[in-house]
Amino acid sequence: MSDLKAKFLEVYSVLKSELLNDPAFEFTDDSRQWLDRMLDYNVPGGKLNRGLSVVDSYKLLKEGRELTSDETFLACALGWCIEWLQAYFLVMDDIMDGSHTRRGQPCWFRLPKVGMIAANDGIILRNHIPRILKNHFRGKPYYVDLLDLFNEVEFQTASGQMIDLITTLVGEKDLSKYSLPLHRRIVQYKTAYYSFYLPVACALLMSGENLDNHIDVKEILIEMGIYFQVQDDYLDCYGDPEVIGKIGTDIEDFKCSWMVVKALEVCNEEQKKLLHENYGKQDPACVAKVKELYEALKIQDVFLEYERKSYEKLNKGIEAHPSKAVEAVLKSFLSKIYKRQK
Repeated sequence: MSDLKAKFLEVYSVLKSELLNDPAFEFTDDSRQWLDRMLDYNVPGGKLNRGLSVVDSYKLLKEGRELTSDETFLACALGWCIEWLQAYFLVMDDIMDGSHTRRGQPCWFRLPKVGMIAANDGIILRNHIPRILKNHFRGKPYYVDLLDLFNEVEFQTASGQMIDLITTLVGEKDLSKYSLPLHRRIVQYKTAYYSFYLPVACALLMSGENLDNHIDVKEILIEMGIYFQVQDDYLDCYGDPEVIGKIGTDIEDFKCSWMVVKALEVCNEEQKKLLHENYGKQDPACVAKVKELYEALKIQDVFLEYERKSYEKLNKGIEAHPSKAVEAVLKSFLSKIYKRQK
């Protein structure tokens, strides 16, 4: 894996260099320096799972055939387009949420010289994607499909973010709006499309496939993305901050979390009143009361049962797939997330 990661990071340097010398804009030393620092701060800092999975998936679709250096470069370039998309979402998201840290460092907009310039930086990050695609895929038969795919997934993600934001409007804290279908919709659009479907769709397009013939693959990946987010919601409450790298704040932030939705489903009137009074409050005593209620309702057991059923259902769907190569891609995704601790 470390070889692939090193190669992947090499491609980042190439793409960054091209963008810092984009002929469509006359850079000054200051603007080039700003862009250089902004990219290094926001793009390569995460786990790079989404980007690397384009390369992994493409390899599996090639059924063990060694990739040419050109194929490896192109798969990495598409992987980086997803990482650029992720960087754009996170820069904007952090401004909207008023967050303080991201990936163990201050959010970009929190840096003294950055502030609201970060909003424009987000727009630039988003505009780098078609520049990269134009530079490297313009002559490919699937070029238009790639542009379409990125545009559609961005639209779906932004729309999911919209439902999330208007649901958690401060001042209108109404737990009765929270339900499993709402949780599912937010997660499907806000997370599952860009984190699970997009990397595999990129690999399928590179392999010469028509995405319309793979609706079943999309459905399985969306289900996987929802399962992944439920795990995230669970880890926010029960994960070890040392392991997950952050301290969970879903309860304080009044998030439409799977945990609270499940609690609302099974609690009695008295417990519901306790939830309404304590959920979404910054006070640690209120947070503790919510966690005690989760314990009383055995939400951890409910989660473990959900995890078992989801895994069984996903596996069944994957094994029914006619293509062994596609089956291998889906199994590889599932194995990476099943029973994860972070």
